[in-house]
Amino acid sequence: MDNSVCQVYEEEIQSLEEEIKLLAEKYEEGQQESTFFSDQEILMSIKSFQREFQDGSNGHESLSDLTAQLESLETDLSFLMKFTGIQFTSHSKKTVEKTRNRTVQKHRLLGNCHSLSFQLEFQLLEMQNKESVSAEITDLSIIMESGEDSDVSKFVSSTEEHGNLLTFFRSLSSYAEWYEHRRRTFLHFK
Repeated sequence: MDNSVCQVYEEEIQSLEEEIKLLAEKYEEGQQESTFFSDQEILMSIKSFQREFQDGSNGHESLSDLTAQLESLETDLSFLMKFTGIQFTSHSKKTVEKTRNRTVQKHRLLGNCHSLSFQLEFQLLEMQNKESVSAEITDLSIIMESGEDSDVSKFVSSTEEHGNLLTFFRSLSSYAEWYEHRRRTFLHFK
């Protein structure tokens, strides 16, 4: 009788340990997931960080240096958005797999370029050697309002196949700019 009672308790303990492990994994996944942040939430976070930094500076860099650096980065970002016409409205990131030498993250980007909106979903595979880190984009999916333009659909399919985001953004910027010019011209003649 004593052995059976001990066995029942051991099984119950093992079951509880497994449940704790599953809950810990779920908690860790929840911590790693990114959420969508609005521009207002980002600005509030920056202001909160600035107040926090003013209250207790670590002495590594002065507040004026960090403020100047932040302003410089904001200026660069503004210039790039005006130059390319690409503006990201939201981004989410979730770590799918993480080992010592390999990390797989799933990204989702939403944005617009001039008047065209787009959505990208892809996985970023990062492999680390002793000398370097290499990154590869896999499972690229692009959703874009292309109207009835079959050339855009072919281009999107080709980009998804090759996983080349740089080519996509360069081409998108150029196409969207001319798309906007054509749209305004046709509105002018209506």
